Amino acid sequence: MSAPAPSLFTPAAKAMAGKLGLKKGRANLEEFADTLLALATADRNIVAVTSDSRGSGKLALFGKALPKQIVEVGIAEQNLVGITAGLAACGKKAFGVSPGCFLTARSLEQIKNDICYSNVPGVLVGISSGVSYGALGSTHHSLHDLAVLRAINNLTIIVPADNFETREAIRYAAQATRPVFVRFGKAAMHDLHPAGTTFEAGRAITMREGRDVAFIANGETVVHALLAAGQLAEQGLTARVISLHTVKPLDTAAVLAAGRECRAVVTVEEHLVNGGVGEAVAATLLQAGLSPRFKIVGIPDEDTVTGAQADIFRHYGISMEGLAATARSLL
Repeated sequence: MSAPAPSLFTPAAKAMAGKLGLKKGRANLEEFADTLLALATADRNIVAVTSDSRGSGKLALFGKALPKQIVEVGIAEQNLVGITAGLAACGKKAFGVSPGCFLTARSLEQIKNDICYSNVPGVLVGISSGVSYGALGSTHHSLHDLAVLRAINNLTIIVPADNFETREAIRYAAQATRPVFVRFGKAAMHDLHPAGTTFEAGRAITMREGRDVAFIANGETVVHALLAAGQLAEQGLTARVISLHTVKPLDTAAVLAAGRECRAVVTVEEHLVNGGVGEAVAATLLQAGLSPRFKIVGIPDEDTVTGAQADIFRHYGISMEGLAATARSLL
Protein backbone atom coordinates (compact mmCIF):
# COMPACT_ATOMS: atom_id res chain seq x y z
CA MET A 1 0.00 0.00 0.00
CA SER A 2 1.17 3.53 -0.73
CA ALA A 3 1.55 6.02 2.09
CA PRO A 4 -1.22 8.61 2.49
CA ALA A 5 -0.59 11.95 0.81
CA PRO A 6 0.85 14.59 3.16
CA SER A 7 -1.47 17.30 4.37
CA LEU A 8 -1.56 20.58 2.50
CA PHE A 9 -1.57 22.34 5.86
CA THR A 10 1.03 22.45 8.62
CA PRO A 11 -0.15 22.27 12.24
CA ALA A 12 0.17 26.06 12.42
CA ALA A 13 -1.94 26.47 9.28
CA LYS A 14 -4.60 24.11 10.66
CA ALA A 15 -4.66 26.15 13.84
CA MET A 16 -5.08 29.36 11.83
CA ALA A 17 -7.95 27.80 9.88
CA GLY A 18 -9.63 27.13 13.20
CA LYS A 19 -9.10 30.73 14.32
CA LEU A 20 -10.65 31.98 11.08
CA GLY A 21 -13.60 29.63 11.46
CA LEU A 22 -12.87 27.71 8.27
CA LYS A 23 -14.36 24.24 8.07
CA LYS A 24 -13.26 21.48 5.73
CA GLY A 25 -15.62 20.79 2.86
CA ARG A 26 -15.08 18.22 0.16
CA ALA A 27 -13.28 18.08 -3.14
CA ASN A 28 -14.62 20.52 -5.69
CA LEU A 29 -14.93 17.63 -8.14
CA GLU A 30 -17.48 15.98 -5.85
CA GLU A 31 -19.47 19.22 -5.62
CA PHE A 32 -19.27 19.55 -9.41
CA ALA A 33 -20.60 16.04 -9.96
CA ASP A 34 -23.53 16.41 -7.58
CA THR A 35 -24.43 19.82 -8.98
CA LEU A 36 -24.32 18.55 -12.55
CA LEU A 37 -26.44 15.52 -11.64
CA ALA A 38 -29.09 17.72 -10.04
CA LEU A 39 -29.16 20.06 -13.03
CA ALA A 40 -29.28 17.20 -15.54
CA THR A 41 -32.07 15.44 -13.65
CA ALA A 42 -34.17 18.57 -14.00
CA ASP A 43 -33.11 19.26 -17.60
CA ARG A 44 -32.71 16.29 -19.93
CA ASN A 45 -30.90 18.51 -22.45
CA ILE A 46 -27.86 18.51 -20.17
CA VAL A 47 -25.38 15.79 -21.12
CA ALA A 48 -21.90 14.79 -19.99
CA VAL A 49 -19.15 13.62 -22.33
CA THR A 50 -16.22 11.73 -20.80
CA SER A 51 -12.93 10.32 -22.04
CA ASP A 52 -12.44 7.31 -19.79
CA SER A 53 -12.86 9.84 -17.00
CA ARG A 54 -16.24 9.25 -15.40
CA GLY A 55 -14.43 7.72 -12.42
CA SER A 56 -11.85 10.45 -11.93
CA GLY A 57 -14.51 13.06 -12.71
CA LYS A 58 -16.81 11.60 -10.02
CA LEU A 59 -19.49 10.96 -12.66
CA ALA A 60 -20.10 7.25 -12.02
CA LEU A 61 -23.33 8.02 -10.16
CA PHE A 62 -24.36 10.37 -12.98
CA GLY A 63 -23.88 7.53 -15.47
CA LYS A 64 -25.97 5.13 -13.41
CA ALA A 65 -28.75 7.63 -12.77
CA LEU A 66 -28.87 9.14 -16.28
CA PRO A 67 -27.36 6.58 -18.69
CA LYS A 68 -28.93 8.28 -21.71
CA GLN A 69 -27.30 11.60 -20.81
CA ILE A 70 -23.68 10.53 -20.75
CA VAL A 71 -21.38 9.76 -23.68
CA GLU A 72 -18.15 7.82 -23.18
CA VAL A 73 -15.60 8.32 -25.97
CA GLY A 74 -12.67 6.48 -24.42
CA ILE A 75 -9.16 7.93 -24.28
CA ALA A 76 -9.78 10.29 -27.20
CA GLU A 77 -9.74 13.85 -25.95
CA GLN A 78 -9.91 15.45 -29.39
CA ASN A 79 -13.05 13.45 -30.12
CA LEU A 80 -14.45 14.48 -26.76
CA VAL A 81 -14.19 18.17 -27.67
CA GLY A 82 -15.62 17.60 -31.15
CA ILE A 83 -18.58 15.64 -29.79
CA THR A 84 -19.16 18.21 -27.05
CA ALA A 85 -19.19 20.93 -29.71
CA GLY A 86 -21.55 18.95 -31.93
CA LEU A 87 -24.01 18.27 -29.13
CA ALA A 88 -23.91 21.94 -28.10
CA ALA A 89 -24.52 23.02 -31.69
CA CYS A 90 -27.60 20.76 -31.77
CA GLY A 91 -29.17 22.39 -28.73
CA LYS A 92 -27.80 20.23 -25.94
CA LYS A 93 -25.96 21.72 -22.98
CA ALA A 94 -22.89 19.53 -23.18
CA PHE A 95 -20.20 19.24 -20.50
CA GLY A 96 -16.96 17.70 -21.79
CA VAL A 97 -15.04 16.31 -18.80
CA SER A 98 -11.40 15.22 -19.03
CA PRO A 99 -8.08 15.61 -17.16
CA GLY A 100 -6.93 19.18 -17.68
CA CYS A 101 -3.42 18.21 -18.77
CA PHE A 102 -4.69 16.21 -21.76
CA LEU A 103 -7.80 18.24 -22.53
CA THR A 104 -5.92 21.50 -23.04
CA ALA A 105 -2.86 20.05 -24.81
CA ARG A 106 -4.06 17.27 -27.08
CA SER A 107 -7.30 19.04 -27.92
CA LEU A 108 -6.22 22.66 -28.16
CA GLU A 109 -7.05 22.97 -31.86
CA GLN A 110 -10.51 21.52 -31.29
CA ILE A 111 -11.10 23.89 -28.37
CA LYS A 112 -10.05 26.83 -30.52
CA ASN A 113 -11.97 25.93 -33.67
CA ASP A 114 -14.84 23.59 -32.76
CA ILE A 115 -15.85 25.36 -29.55
CA CYS A 116 -14.64 28.97 -29.50
CA TYR A 117 -14.38 29.96 -33.16
CA SER A 118 -17.65 28.16 -33.89
CA ASN A 119 -19.23 29.94 -30.89
CA VAL A 120 -21.12 26.97 -29.52
CA PRO A 121 -22.08 27.05 -25.81
CA GLY A 122 -20.14 23.93 -24.88
CA VAL A 123 -18.65 23.59 -21.40
CA LEU A 124 -15.22 22.04 -20.97
CA VAL A 125 -14.24 20.82 -17.52
CA GLY A 126 -10.55 20.26 -16.84
CA ILE A 127 -10.26 17.88 -13.89
CA SER A 128 -7.24 17.00 -11.76
CA SER A 129 -5.56 20.20 -12.93
CA GLY A 130 -2.49 21.99 -11.63
CA VAL A 131 -0.26 19.52 -9.78
CA SER A 132 -3.14 17.40 -8.49
CA TYR A 133 -1.59 14.26 -9.95
CA GLY A 134 1.41 14.83 -7.71
CA ALA A 135 4.09 12.19 -8.11
CA LEU A 136 2.91 11.24 -11.60
CA GLY A 137 4.98 14.24 -12.59
CA SER A 138 5.13 16.77 -15.38
CA THR A 139 3.39 14.60 -17.99
CA HIS A 140 0.26 14.78 -15.84
CA HIS A 141 0.60 18.29 -14.44
CA SER A 142 -1.58 20.92 -16.02
CA LEU A 143 0.47 24.08 -15.63
CA HIS A 144 0.03 25.45 -19.14
CA ASP A 145 -3.77 25.43 -19.45
CA LEU A 146 -4.61 28.96 -18.37
CA ALA A 147 -1.85 30.40 -20.55
CA VAL A 148 -2.99 28.69 -23.73
CA LEU A 149 -6.69 29.22 -23.09
CA ARG A 150 -6.25 32.90 -22.27
CA ALA A 151 -4.83 33.27 -25.77
CA ILE A 152 -8.08 32.02 -27.36
CA ASN A 153 -10.91 34.45 -28.01
CA ASN A 154 -14.48 33.81 -26.91
CA LEU A 155 -13.89 31.66 -23.85
CA THR A 156 -14.86 32.28 -20.23
CA ILE A 157 -12.35 30.64 -17.83
CA ILE A 158 -13.34 29.89 -14.23
CA VAL A 159 -11.17 28.40 -11.46
CA PRO A 160 -13.32 27.87 -8.33
CA ALA A 161 -11.77 28.14 -4.87
CA ASP A 162 -14.27 26.13 -2.83
CA ASN A 163 -17.51 24.18 -2.99
CA PHE A 164 -19.64 27.33 -3.12
CA GLU A 165 -17.76 28.77 -6.08
CA THR A 166 -17.86 25.36 -7.77
CA ARG A 167 -21.61 25.01 -7.39
CA GLU A 168 -22.24 28.52 -8.67
CA ALA A 169 -19.78 28.17 -11.56
CA ILE A 170 -21.50 25.01 -12.82
CA ARG A 171 -24.93 26.60 -12.51
CA TYR A 172 -23.61 29.58 -14.48
CA ALA A 173 -22.06 27.32 -17.13
CA ALA A 174 -25.32 25.40 -17.57
CA GLN A 175 -27.04 28.66 -18.55
CA ALA A 176 -24.20 30.25 -20.50
CA THR A 177 -24.70 31.09 -24.15
CA ARG A 178 -20.99 31.12 -24.99
CA PRO A 179 -18.08 28.69 -24.39
CA VAL A 180 -16.93 28.08 -20.82
CA PHE A 181 -13.90 26.28 -19.34
CA VAL A 182 -13.94 25.30 -15.66
CA ARG A 183 -10.80 24.04 -13.89
CA PHE A 184 -10.75 21.72 -10.88
CA GLY A 185 -8.16 20.05 -8.69
CA LYS A 186 -8.58 16.99 -6.51
CA ALA A 187 -8.03 18.11 -2.92
CA ALA A 188 -10.75 18.51 -0.31
CA MET A 189 -11.38 22.21 0.14
CA HIS A 190 -12.27 24.44 3.06
CA ASP A 191 -15.55 26.33 2.88
CA LEU A 192 -14.33 29.89 2.46
CA HIS A 193 -17.42 32.01 1.92
CA PRO A 194 -20.07 33.02 4.45
CA ALA A 195 -23.75 32.57 3.75
CA GLY A 196 -25.14 35.29 1.55
CA THR A 197 -22.06 35.60 -0.66
CA THR A 198 -22.96 36.23 -4.29
CA PHE A 199 -21.13 34.76 -7.25
CA GLU A 200 -20.93 36.42 -10.64
CA ALA A 201 -18.76 35.24 -13.50
CA GLY A 202 -16.23 37.95 -14.30
CA ARG A 203 -16.45 39.61 -10.89
CA ALA A 204 -13.90 38.70 -8.23
CA ILE A 205 -14.87 38.17 -4.60
CA THR A 206 -13.03 40.21 -1.96
CA MET A 207 -12.86 37.85 1.00
CA ARG A 208 -10.89 40.05 3.38
CA GLU A 209 -10.01 43.73 3.36
CA GLY A 210 -6.53 45.13 3.88
CA ARG A 211 -4.18 47.91 2.82
CA ASP A 212 -0.68 46.59 3.33
CA VAL A 213 -0.73 43.77 0.80
CA ALA A 214 -3.28 42.25 -1.57
CA PHE A 215 -3.27 38.53 -2.27
CA ILE A 216 -4.94 37.86 -5.62
CA ALA A 217 -5.44 34.12 -5.97
CA ASN A 218 -7.71 31.49 -7.44
CA GLY A 219 -8.54 27.81 -7.16
CA GLU A 220 -6.87 25.71 -4.50
CA THR A 221 -4.38 28.47 -3.63
CA VAL A 222 -7.00 30.86 -2.22
CA VAL A 223 -7.22 29.18 1.18
CA HIS A 224 -3.45 29.52 1.64
CA ALA A 225 -3.69 33.25 0.89
CA LEU A 226 -6.50 33.59 3.43
CA LEU A 227 -4.46 31.77 6.08
CA ALA A 228 -1.43 33.95 5.30
CA ALA A 229 -3.60 37.03 5.80
CA GLY A 230 -4.56 35.69 9.20
CA GLN A 231 -0.93 35.16 10.15
CA LEU A 232 0.05 38.63 8.94
CA ALA A 233 -2.76 40.17 10.99
CA GLU A 234 -1.17 38.72 14.11
CA GLN A 235 2.00 40.57 13.10
CA GLY A 236 0.22 43.91 12.65
CA LEU A 237 -0.15 43.80 8.85
CA THR A 238 -3.46 43.93 6.99
CA ALA A 239 -3.93 41.80 3.88
CA ARG A 240 -6.67 41.98 1.29
CA VAL A 241 -7.61 38.57 -0.12
CA ILE A 242 -9.28 38.40 -3.52
CA SER A 243 -10.65 35.22 -5.06
CA LEU A 244 -10.13 35.89 -8.75
CA HIS A 245 -12.22 32.90 -9.75
CA THR A 246 -12.78 34.14 -13.29
CA VAL A 247 -9.51 34.35 -15.16
CA LYS A 248 -11.21 35.55 -18.31
CA PRO A 249 -12.87 38.00 -18.47
CA LEU A 250 -10.64 39.52 -15.79
CA ASP A 251 -12.17 41.72 -13.12
CA THR A 252 -9.94 44.70 -13.87
CA ALA A 253 -11.78 46.91 -11.37
CA ALA A 254 -10.83 44.64 -8.45
CA VAL A 255 -7.25 44.36 -9.70
CA LEU A 256 -6.84 48.10 -10.15
CA ALA A 257 -8.37 48.84 -6.76
CA ALA A 258 -5.85 46.51 -5.14
CA GLY A 259 -3.01 48.19 -7.05
CA ARG A 260 -4.09 51.67 -5.99
CA GLU A 261 -5.02 50.96 -2.38
CA CYS A 262 -2.42 48.41 -1.24
CA ARG A 263 1.32 48.82 -0.77
CA ALA A 264 2.07 45.48 -2.40
CA VAL A 265 0.32 42.88 -4.58
CA VAL A 266 1.04 39.15 -4.53
CA THR A 267 -0.63 36.88 -7.06
CA VAL A 268 -0.94 33.19 -6.26
CA GLU A 269 -1.70 30.40 -8.71
CA GLU A 270 -1.29 26.66 -9.23
CA HIS A 271 0.12 27.31 -12.69
CA LEU A 272 3.38 28.17 -14.38
CA VAL A 273 4.38 31.78 -13.73
CA ASN A 274 4.39 32.26 -17.50
CA GLY A 275 1.08 33.28 -19.04
CA GLY A 276 -1.16 32.82 -16.02
CA VAL A 277 -3.03 35.01 -13.56
CA GLY A 278 0.10 36.81 -12.39
CA GLU A 279 0.98 38.07 -15.83
CA ALA A 280 -2.65 39.07 -16.48
CA VAL A 281 -2.70 41.09 -13.27
CA ALA A 282 0.72 42.62 -13.95
CA ALA A 283 -0.32 43.73 -17.45
CA THR A 284 -3.50 45.28 -16.08
CA LEU A 285 -1.66 47.23 -13.41
CA LEU A 286 1.19 48.42 -15.63
CA GLN A 287 -1.08 49.57 -18.46
CA ALA A 288 -3.00 51.64 -15.94
CA GLY A 289 0.22 53.28 -14.77
CA LEU A 290 0.28 51.49 -11.40
CA SER A 291 3.43 49.96 -9.99
CA PRO A 292 2.96 48.58 -6.48
CA ARG A 293 5.54 46.19 -5.10
CA PHE A 294 4.65 43.00 -6.90
CA LYS A 295 5.35 39.27 -6.85
CA ILE A 296 3.99 36.32 -8.82
CA VAL A 297 3.87 33.15 -6.74
CA GLY A 298 3.38 30.02 -8.82
CA ILE A 299 5.40 27.26 -10.42
CA PRO A 300 8.63 28.69 -11.86
CA ASP A 301 9.89 28.01 -15.39
CA GLU A 302 11.95 24.95 -14.48
CA ASP A 303 11.70 21.18 -14.26
CA THR A 304 8.96 20.89 -11.65
CA VAL A 305 9.86 18.96 -8.53
CA THR A 306 8.17 15.60 -8.14
CA GLY A 307 6.05 14.85 -5.13
CA ALA A 308 2.59 15.15 -3.68
CA GLN A 309 0.64 18.35 -4.25
CA ALA A 310 1.44 19.41 -0.68
CA ASP A 311 5.16 18.90 -1.22
CA ILE A 312 5.12 20.91 -4.43
CA PHE A 313 3.07 23.72 -2.90
CA ARG A 314 5.40 24.08 0.06
CA HIS A 315 8.51 23.84 -2.11
CA TYR A 316 7.34 26.82 -4.17
CA GLY A 317 5.98 28.88 -1.29
CA ILE A 318 2.27 28.26 -1.90
CA SER A 319 1.45 27.91 1.79
CA MET A 320 0.46 30.07 4.71
CA GLU A 321 4.05 30.37 5.84
CA GLY A 322 5.47 30.89 2.35
CA LEU A 323 2.97 33.55 1.32
CA ALA A 324 3.26 35.45 4.60
CA ALA A 325 7.05 35.48 4.17
CA THR A 326 6.70 36.72 0.59
CA ALA A 327 4.45 39.55 1.70
CA ARG A 328 6.80 40.57 4.51
CA SER A 329 9.76 40.62 2.13
CA LEU A 330 7.90 42.97 -0.22
CA LEU A 331 6.88 45.27 2.61
